[in-house]
Amino acid sequence: MRKKLITFVINPHSGTHAKDEIPRIIAKHIDSGLFDFSVKFTEYAGHAAILARQCANDGVDIVAAVGGDGTVNEVARSIVHTDTALGIIPCGSGNGLARHLSIPLDMRKAIAIINKCNIESLDYGVINSLPFFCTCGMGFDAFISQKFAESGKRGPITYVENVLREGLKYRPEVYEVVDDEKATKYKAFLIACANASQYGNNAYIAPKATMHDGLLDVTIMEPFTAFDAPQISIDMFNRTLDKNSKIKTFKTKRLHIHRSQPGAIHYDGDPIMTGPDIDIHIEEGGIKIITNPGIKEGEAQPSAILNRFSDFFSNINAVREDLERQNKRIQAINKALLRRLTRN
Repeated sequence: MRKKLITFVINPHSGTHAKDEIPRIIAKHIDSGLFDFSVKFTEYAGHAAILARQCANDGVDIVAAVGGDGTVNEVARSIVHTDTALGIIPCGSGNGLARHLSIPLDMRKAIAIINKCNIESLDYGVINSLPFFCTCGMGFDAFISQKFAESGKRGPITYVENVLREGLKYRPEVYEVVDDEKATKYKAFLIACANASQYGNNAYIAPKATMHDGLLDVTIMEPFTAFDAPQISIDMFNRTLDKNSKIKTFKTKRLHIHRSQPGAIHYDGDPIMTGPDIDIHIEEGGIKIITNPGIKEGEAQPSAILNRFSDFFSNINAVREDLERQNKRIQAINKALLRRLTRN
């Protein structure tokens, strides 16, 4: 049997690993009896997609994305419906697809999964012609993805800071949602369509989602109060969001969504502005991916960030309660002043 050709596409700007060390680690731990490997570094946004497309055209067996969810998306969307498989060495801040597929975050262990070369044909999604592999959506999560991108910083703390700051101001929208069966109007905080179970950082927006069923898992989060927020955040990280009373879920192959005006959507966390009409569908078995054999899809354990999120949302409650108290005091003072003025 001939050796398989594998190219590692490395994003030098993602994660915390010393990128100069990665080729040495790959050379040390890759199975040289199974693979002939090469390494390519990206030089600008979108370069990973170009490199991966060229690899597929050249008949490379596997392209391994070494980076975060953005790098994974660029590589993956360039090799859909080809014989080239996706490998993942997660080095980003969220690592949503890697976590869903139980790919270890340790680089050496991730290479060990590649050495097992267990390749499966899995689903991916498309939103307004843009491929996604974990989730897409609109509403608050797209709004926060946009703020997250504008902040220039990465990591869960930056994400939570944006949620804390912007969540107090965000207003739900009305959406007309047409699925395989019916049209329904929802007033929603967000609508997420999931191919895999989580956003990243073990935040499970669709805990029952699988990449094997040919279906999108749709999560509609209805408007909620500040008092509901801590439980929603706990449920998201505890994989019980689908049991929350503020959440509506269903599965479908395709979806059309109409909203009153243009706005942001996101695909795998990358935001983009688009018009009021959004079309989403699933491409069944459309991409080959190296998976972790012997481990059930989506088995990753909840993250310690759960406690941090609960704390942050509790802080939101405290802030709102404090504002309410101050508002009551101001109203009382105004009434007292009005009484005095009327006496005079």
